[in-house]
Amino acid sequence: MNASEGPHMRGQERSDNGRGRRVDIGGYSLNSLRLLADRPDLPPLVFIHGASTSLLDPLYAFRSALEGRAHLLFIDRPGHGLSDRGPGKNILPDAQGGAIARVMEARGIDRAIIIGHSYGGAVAAAMALDHPERVIGTLFLAPALYPWPGGVAWYYNVARTRMLGAAFCRLVVPWAGRLAVKAAARGVFSPDPMPDDYLEATRALEAVAPAAFRHNAREISALLAWTERTYPRYRAIETPSVIITGTKDDIVSPALHSHRLARELPHAELIAVDGLGHKPDVHATDLAVAAIEKLARGTRGQHIGKHLQGGVAKKRPVTD
Repeated sequence: MNASEGPHMRGQERSDNGRGRRVDIGGYSLNSLRLLADRPDLPPLVFIHGASTSLLDPLYAFRSALEGRAHLLFIDRPGHGLSDRGPGKNILPDAQGGAIARVMEARGIDRAIIIGHSYGGAVAAAMALDHPERVIGTLFLAPALYPWPGGVAWYYNVARTRMLGAAFCRLVVPWAGRLAVKAAARGVFSPDPMPDDYLEATRALEAVAPAAFRHNAREISALLAWTERTYPRYRAIETPSVIITGTKDDIVSPALHSHRLARELPHAELIAVDGLGHKPDVHATDLAVAAIEKLARGTRGQHIGKHLQGGVAKKRPVTD
C-alpha cells in the first residue's frame, strides 16, 4: 500500500462532480468537493478558502497542480458557497475548524495537510490547536491571525447591523458590488495581475448576494475579536507548518501576521516572496506545492526557499 494512502484515508469511492456534495454534520450541511487519486504520492490535502469566496477559489489555484497526486478535499466554509451557515458559533474560526473536522470524518479522511488562505489561515490554526489528531501539517498562505489596527471596513460595519444592515445588503450591495467586484478582486491580487478567467471560474459575483455579503461582514468583524482572544495560544501548535507571504501584500500585513506567526510557532518555516501580493496560491503555486511536499516528508530541517530557483514567476523567495 502506498504510504500516502496508509492510515489517512478511509472508504475510497469516486471523485465528486461539479461543485461537490453536501453532507450533514449534525443538523446542518457543509458542501465539499473531493477529488481522489489512483496512486497518490502525498497524504490527503484539505483546502480552506478565505473571505468573500468559496471552494472554487483554492480549486482554481491548485487543481491542475495537485490532482492525481493526493486525495483533495475542497470545503465551502459555513455560510459560503453551497454550505449552510449552521449555528451562530460558526461565525468563529474554532467552530468552523470543528465543522471541517466533521466533514473530514464524513468524507473518509482521518488526517491531512491543511492549507488555509487568508481567513482560512485562522481556521487552519484553530484546527491545529483543537484537532491536532486531524492535522499532519499546516500550510498558511497569507494568513490573517492577529489583531490589526483600524478595525474593519465601514461597509462591513453597516452590513452587520441588525436593521440597517439588512436594507443595505438588499438595496445597495447587489448593484454596487457588481460595479466594484472586478476592481476589488484586482486589488486583492495587486501588484500581481488577476487572471482573465478568475472571476468567472470562481463565481466571484456570488459574494455580493445580500445574504452572502452580510454573513461575510459579520464573520470579518468576529474574526478581529477572535484573534485578540486566541493568538496567545499559537505557541502551543506542535504540528509542522510552512508560512508563505508576499512582501507586497496590502490586504493582510506580512509583518503583522506571517512574520509574527513564524516567530511564535515552534516548528515553522517562513517564506516571504519578494514582490508578491495577497495571492500566493495563484502566483506562487509551485512554491506552495513544494511546501506541501516538505510537510508530507516531515522534514523540518530543509528550507524550501533555499532550494527553489525560479519557481515563482519572476519573483524571488526569501527565507526568514
